[in-house]
Amino acid sequence: MDFKKQLEELRRQYTQRRDAIHIDVWHEEQPVEKDFAEQVVQSENDDVLAALDNDAKQTVMRIDNALLRLEAGHFGYCLACGKKIPDGRLQLVPYAEHCVECAELNEH
Repeated sequence: MDFKKQLEELRRQYTQRRDAIHIDVWHEEQPVEKDFAEQVVQSENDDVLAALDNDAKQTVMRIDNALLRLEAGHFGYCLACGKKIPDGRLQLVPYAEHCVECAELNEH
């Protein structure tokens, strides 16, 4: 599998998503509502969008790091224990930084 192409495509998708969310959060195409009740709803939506924006930014950063590891010849190895990350995991999450065991330890 060509992980570089997969990572680059994922990066493109997440960057597009991040840019679209940014436009919505900062109301670059639509003004803030004048009605107070609508402003409350819009504010709640903005909070959700901000969380999605943060997630997209973090994913792009992880993808960029994976591309750097790929160029350096370290792609596919766990950053914590150094073991090879199984190809099945990399196919699902090509920017994975840890093997399953270390990822589970990090969650706790």
